[in-house]
Amino acid sequence: MVWKKVTEKNTIAANSGKEFDVDGKKIAIFNQDGYHALDGICVHQDNPIAAGKLDGDIVECPSHFWHYNIKTGELQDYLKGVKLQTYTVEERNDGIYIDL
Repeated sequence: MVWKKVTEKNTIAANSGKEFDVDGKKIAIFNQDGYHALDGICVHQDNPIAAGKLDGDIVECPSHFWHYNIKTGELQDYLKGVKLQTYTVEERNDGIYIDL
């Protein structure tokens, strides 16, 4: 795995998410009781999830209301066994990094 700097510190507001393009891949990073990163595209019609509404550890896709756990990537409804890839996140002195 490789650590990649994604953004500067304090660029993701508390209780919200932001999408980043990391090596051509869309990654959503959420600032909810620490930082959590997962694939940024909902498996249902390939829509971005970073701008979705957060309710605790659950983000709601803003397009069609599918719900994912931001810590595990697991879809909470509709289909069993569907999961977005998650990534380890570190907040360092010079920014926010993810392990790809």
